[in-house]
Amino acid sequence: MVEVNNTPVSLPPSVDMGGMCEIAWSGLSTGDTGQRTSLARLADRTIEVGGTFGGATVLIQGSLRTDPQESEWLTLVDSGGMPLSFTSAGIQAVMQQTLYIRPKVVGGTGTSIDVFLLGRRY
Repeated sequence: MVEVNNTPVSLPPSVDMGGMCEIAWSGLSTGDTGQRTSLARLADRTIEVGGTFGGATVLIQGSLRTDPQESEWLTLVDSGGMPLSFTSAGIQAVMQQTLYIRPKVVGGTGTSIDVFLLGRRY
């Protein structure tokens, strides 16, 4: 398992983010986990997942713990109460307000997945 760093997304000056910020995890492979990102100051969060899945599932996990252990990460849910898990490209709202969020890739082969998180600052 590899932990993939997150990167703030830099948009062209012509795009007015209006209090929004975007984080990306790029090139996630089978077994990779994205570096945790603090969400303490973000509301109205949306996740977009895309790339080559190769049979993989991407879980969007969160934790309220200040230093979560692996067993303390839980799969978050969308606005319909369904788990935030992707087996193909998609975009969903994140309903829970958690201290941290991360993507985790399970299963599959030959994967290269990008995950984007957009949130509005309080």
